[in-house]
Parts: sequence; C-alpha cells; structure tokens
Amino acid sequence: MPRYYFDMRDGDELAVDEEGLVLSDVRAVQAEAAKSLADMAREAVHGSPVAGKHHMAIEVRDGFGPVMQVKFTFEVEKPIH
Repeated sequence: MPRYYFDMRDGDELAVDEEGLVLSDVRAVQAEAAKSLADMAREAVHGSPVAGKHHMAIEVRDGFGPVMQVKFTFEVEKPIH
C-alpha cells in the first residue's frame, strides 16, 4: 500500500508532513484529508480568531508527487458598534 503525506497550509505557512500514512486507496486519503482540515479549522476558530479571511488546505502527495488538495476558506467579521 502506498504512503501518503498530508502537508498543512494555513495562509502562507506550510507544515510539511515528514511521516505520512499508509492508506489503502484514494477514498481513504480524501477522508483523512477532510478530517485533518476540519481539525485545523476547529482549532483556528476556537483559538483567538483574527478578523478577515482565512485560507487553509491539506496538500496530499505520495512518492510520485501531488495527489489532491482539500481547501477550506472562512471569514471572521467582528460587529461594528
């Protein structure tokens, strides 16, 4: 079974996955990428969210190169009083 690497992109920052995961097929890869992205978004919202748009992505690659990218964008607006 192939090893897949899940690099996390938050804005311009990229955290490279050095270990990867061995998964059976692309369906399992997509599920893992979606779960990882949901975890990233949850942490960003529960942390100290900064107003503005936030772009996050999981960039998946294998030993041959890019496999897929799963993206998420959200915006925090603070009310004007």
